Amino acid sequence: PSTMSSSNETSAGASSSSCPAAPASPISASEKILLLDMDGVLAEVSKSYRGAIIATCQEYDAVITDDTISEWKARGGCNNDWKLSLDLIESYRNEHGKAGDLPTLDAVTNTFERIYQGDETKNIPGLADLETLICTKQHLEQLKDKCCGGTSSKNMAIVTGRPRKDCMKFLKLHHIDHLFDACVCMEDGPPKPDPFPVVEACRLLGVDPTRMADVLMVGDT
Repeated sequence: PSTMSSSNETSAGASSSSCPAAPASPISASEKILLLDMDGVLAEVSKSYRGAIIATCQEYDAVITDDTISEWKARGGCNNDWKLSLDLIESYRNEHGKAGDLPTLDAVTNTFERIYQGDETKNIPGLADLETLICTKQHLEQLKDKCCGGTSSKNMAIVTGRPRKDCMKFLKLHHIDHLFDACVCMEDGPPKPDPFPVVEACRLLGVDPTRMADVLMVGDT
C-alpha cells in the first residue's frame, strides 16, 4: 500500500529530455505539488525487480524468497537491488555455511541486468516486460488536473531509486511520461531516506522553500 506524507518528513537530480525540469515560477495557493515513487506506487514490480533479485541469487546458489526481500527492504537502505542481491547472497552463504569466494558487485549487477532487461539480440524477454501500471492513466491525468488547480503549472514529478533508463522506459511504455515534469533517479544523488531526492524534485519544479507544506510525497514504505 502507498502512503502519503508532507515532504518535510524524511522520504525520498537531473531530468532527461523526456522528463524536463520545470522553470521556477510562482505557484498559486490552489495548487499542490505531487511527488510519486515508482515501484509499488506506479509500477507493479513483484514479477520484475523482485523476480530478478530471486533469480540472480539462485544463479549464485542462494535460495531467497519474496518474504526475505520484504524483510530486508523494511529495514531501510535497500533501494539498490544490485547491492541488495549481493547482500542476500552473502547472508545466505553465511547462514548456511557455504564456502567459496563471493561474486563481485559487477558480476551480480550484470546477472541481474541480463535477467531484468532480457537480450533483444537473442530474442530473450526480460522480467521488466512483466511490469504493469498499478493505477490507470486516466487517474493520473485527473491527479495532474487537480494539482494544477486549473492552471498550466508543472507540478508532478517522479522520485525513484531506479536507474533513469528504467524509469523512462516504464513511463514511455505506459504513455504517461508527458504527465511528469521532472524525474529524480538513482544517478542524481543520495537515495531515500536521505531528503535529497525530494528536495531536488522540488528544486526542479521551482517550488518556493516556504511552500513545502503544499508538497505531497507518495511512497510504498
